Amino acid sequence: MKRTAFVKLILCYCFAAISMFLLLNTFGVKFMENKLMDRKKDELYNEASIIVTDYATEMVEQLRVIDNFLGTRIWIVSKDGTIVADTRSNAIGINITNLDANFLEQTFSENVYFKGIFTEPMLSVVVRIPYNYSIKGYVCIHMPMDSIRSESIYYIDVVNVCYLVFLIILFLIFLIIYYITVFPVRRITIVCSEYAKGNFDEPMEIRTNDEYRELANSVKYMADELKNLDDYQKKFVANISHDFRSPLTSIRGYAEAMRDGTIPYEMQNKYLDIILFETERLTKLTTNLLSLNSFDNKGTLLDLSSFDINAAIRKTAATFEGQCTKKRIVFNLEFSAKETFVDADIDKIQQVLYNLIDNAIKFSNVDSTIKVTTEEKGSKVLISVKDHGIGIPKDSIKKIWERFYKTDSSRGKDKKGTGLGLSIAKEIITSHDENINVVSTEGVGTEFIFSLKKTDY
Repeated sequence: MKRTAFVKLILCYCFAAISMFLLLNTFGVKFMENKLMDRKKDELYNEASIIVTDYATEMVEQLRVIDNFLGTRIWIVSKDGTIVADTRSNAIGINITNLDANFLEQTFSENVYFKGIFTEPMLSVVVRIPYNYSIKGYVCIHMPMDSIRSESIYYIDVVNVCYLVFLIILFLIFLIIYYITVFPVRRITIVCSEYAKGNFDEPMEIRTNDEYRELANSVKYMADELKNLDDYQKKFVANISHDFRSPLTSIRGYAEAMRDGTIPYEMQNKYLDIILFETERLTKLTTNLLSLNSFDNKGTLLDLSSFDINAAIRKTAATFEGQCTKKRIVFNLEFSAKETFVDADIDKIQQVLYNLIDNAIKFSNVDSTIKVTTEEKGSKVLISVKDHGIGIPKDSIKKIWERFYKTDSSRGKDKKGTGLGLSIAKEIITSHDENINVVSTEGVGTEFIFSLKKTDY
């Protein structure tokens, strides 16, 4: 059977309360009785001493007053042990030494029981009456043991009542502590269970401003990230299905048309070129997916070497000559030095340059310029690719690094992209422990800037 923290705390509370109650009533009564016994002894001895000091024959009536006030019985005993005065009168003339030979030699005696005199055990105090350096007699004061026990029980009852009140107050404090400490944990547990079921909209409702609030915020943040991941996965499947289905539909349509003779023989080469183009597009998409998957599984394996980044830029830019000619785009290459060496994986950096320049050409205006620059800054080299084109909407800036993400402008002006180029570029630059950033103004253009480690040669 599962026990909640609340049940465990209640059990611990009950165990502690019962244990304290049993200890209090088991050892407390005896402790209280011993303390009262000691106190009564002192009181009786003090009273007896006062009587001895003020001893006179006319004190019998005063002794009765003291007797009634203290609830005691007082004797005046002669030197030979005969009771000569008794506040209750019925023991006068009795010789104590005949009943207990050692009684007068003891200052304190407990459970004294003289047959025929007392009907219950007594606590007795004996004080000698001095006279001319000798003993003239004794003052004996007796108090019933039951009255001492009754008084100790009374005090224990008072303590028990106070203890009960204390337990009630403690229980209320316990409930408050439970509400402050355990309740938030239970609430977080319930909400986490809802999150595990996919219900990410369950409110957390933790109002305390402490560590529990921080934990709740962390869990909520995790839930939001999981929700985003879930949405991303759905979007990923939808995007990849779309990007595979479109070229496959074209390939199938043109292939069936050529097989059925719908496309004349003399025009088949044109559509075969389209089929080959779509096949290359699928191959590129598959290659990019495999690259990203390898980044996720084992990270990017780098083959670091020192190379001239300026030469790599010239080589990459040259591969886009045909595309630039169609859109009448001109490259403006500006380098801070004739040669600028960096420590990086040349193949992967060329892939980054290719993706960035390809993007720049796609979204540049006709008859525009693409500016590629390098600048040495401390131990780093900053590489910039800047176009003059449609730019990126402000609300899309943070999303462009997501896989398969395409802005509406991208889908409208260019349907050949996979939406993976920037994701791959960021993975490669991040694997070099460097940064890549973007600055864009919609309708003006976009600039991508990334850094690499500079070397001397």
